[in-house]
Amino acid sequence: MIASILPADWPFRDASRFIQAGGVNWHVQRVGSGPAILMIHGTAASTHSFRALAARLADDFELVMADLPGHGFSGPLDAPTLPRNASAMGALTRALGVEPALVVGHSAGAAIALRMALDGACSPSVIVGLAPALKPYGGAADGLASGLAKLAFINPITPRFVAMRASPVRVKRIIERTGSHIDEAGCTLYKRLLERPSHVSGALKMMANWRLRPTLEALPRLAVRFVAVAGDADRATPERDIVQAVQPIPDRDTVVLQGLGHLAHEEDPDAVAAVIRREAQRAGLFDPASKDQGRLNAVR
Repeated sequence: MIASILPADWPFRDASRFIQAGGVNWHVQRVGSGPAILMIHGTAASTHSFRALAARLADDFELVMADLPGHGFSGPLDAPTLPRNASAMGALTRALGVEPALVVGHSAGAAIALRMALDGACSPSVIVGLAPALKPYGGAADGLASGLAKLAFINPITPRFVAMRASPVRVKRIIERTGSHIDEAGCTLYKRLLERPSHVSGALKMMANWRLRPTLEALPRLAVRFVAVAGDADRATPERDIVQAVQPIPDRDTVVLQGLGHLAHEEDPDAVAAVIRREAQRAGLFDPASKDQGRLNAVR
């Protein structure tokens, strides 16, 4: 099945598998060993977004990555609201027998991680939100990221039209509008995703079903530490919006990375990995001293 669905050169393809859970046929990748980190990508991305970050963490952690419903190579979820995405992701971790010690969520993935913790779908020591998208759209438009998202429900041809227009120049321009500059290989992976009508449809439907306000209103009762990682060049989720959104969380911190945009984890995976390691160490999940000693013993 994997050979017929995933491109031969897809990042971490050898770690891929498919599993049914929570009403979704998930594309899942598990790499590394150690305390489990659940990694949740953002809207219109896939597990590929974590390729460089995962490579830097896999020696010390088991990384569990899944394409969100309707994204990448995962099947769709009926009415993909924020709570339903969180519930389905919780069902996936249970089916895998994984209890995440730490959750990393990028953009909308950070909102899913928060909703999971609020609903008891996971109980990590800490959630690290990379460019967390926590600002709702105003008034009745909350959840409608654009007229295009709503149009996808009216006209099923819309995702195909968007996919047809995913030229290399257009994809690069979209990424740069977020304040990020990633390499050509990364842009090519996004282009290949955006050429898939099913992926475009999944992203648009999730956007159209997004309702953040109930989650934001529940943040004062969050019992998990939350660390927001903001890029000071991020145009999609500006630092000021992130700081304001996380204010109600009892145990919170904000880390600002200089010169990086919305895809900071792809631009500078070393800097983001350092934040994750610091939080894992703070939570008692990772001891760099013992790791270093173990590596010394292994080569003696």
